Amino acid sequence: MCKMGRKARETIVTERKIILHLFNEGHSYSSIANIVNRSRFTIRSIIKRFSNIENFVSAVRCGRPEKLSVREKRKIVNIVKEKPTSSASEIAAYINENFNKEVHKITIRRILNKAGYRSRVARRKPTISKINQEKRLKFANDYITKENDFWSTVLFSDESKFNIFQNDGRTLVWRRSNTELDPKNVQNTVKHGGGGVMVWGCMSSSGVGELVFIDNIMDKYVYLDILKNNVRKSVEKLNLGRQFVFQQDNDPKHTAYLVRQWIVFNTPHLLPTPPQSPDLNPIEHLWAHLGKCIKKHNITNRQQLKEILTMEWNKISPEITKKLVHSMSDRLRAVINNKGLHTKY
Repeated sequence: MCKMGRKARETIVTERKIILHLFNEGHSYSSIANIVNRSRFTIRSIIKRFSNIENFVSAVRCGRPEKLSVREKRKIVNIVKEKPTSSASEIAAYINENFNKEVHKITIRRILNKAGYRSRVARRKPTISKINQEKRLKFANDYITKENDFWSTVLFSDESKFNIFQNDGRTLVWRRSNTELDPKNVQNTVKHGGGGVMVWGCMSSSGVGELVFIDNIMDKYVYLDILKNNVRKSVEKLNLGRQFVFQQDNDPKHTAYLVRQWIVFNTPHLLPTPPQSPDLNPIEHLWAHLGKCIKKHNITNRQQLKEILTMEWNKISPEITKKLVHSMSDRLRAVINNKGLHTKY
């Protein structure tokens, strides 16, 4: 017999057939209950329900009706398709106002989860214009066949800003898996912002070059002085040889006439990096690595920040820079596959 106080499992079709067979042969309720190990009440209920029918399957239970219709659920999904940054609370308020339905934000999340959407932090990527999208695609196609031997001759350079107090500025979006680079799911950024220390640095596959702190307003004259004092020194430090390739982005300071003139006479080759392409400069990942390193320290002032940056910069191993530089073919392939738009890099 089943124990009292616990709801017994529902009888299966085979069990019901045995109960009806035993009953038709003249067995009592108690006798049948002992044979099938069920309560007398269950035996009586089964016989009452199924004695006069041939189908032993339980009828479908309707249960509690759903509050939202298929159309209303579809509207919720369409809202996040058009505007992924919509919060569950905002969507619930919209449904309440436009469909006169009182729904909770948890219900909204459940519907979106069932449709394959999860709340994720939006990737921060620079906005890419149509013309720059085409330039990125052309560059990728032009250089996709280059081997690691070529990329090992490149001196990658860039500026970055490091803050004493870091703020990731996260934005949540609703998206499906593997759609983090859809333009609607990306948080557009500008390159620099906030307070801290500005630096210029360079690297190659053989390690890091010079790191320079920029204390004055960064203009073409300051940038030119940085190049004059640090490019040749870095090339010698990294053993790049006379036929190295210099890389910089398309910041207006970098493309000023006097800077271009110096580059023509002092660097054998210039890599024509397309605009809005931080993913095609592996030093960007080096800045991210450096940022993680300095977060391990309790930094309270700019001088301390400079000292920690210098220390952590000099700790960066050639294995790290080599891996980053050798990722160039994958980066170019990603640009081609994504037709010039954002990549995961």
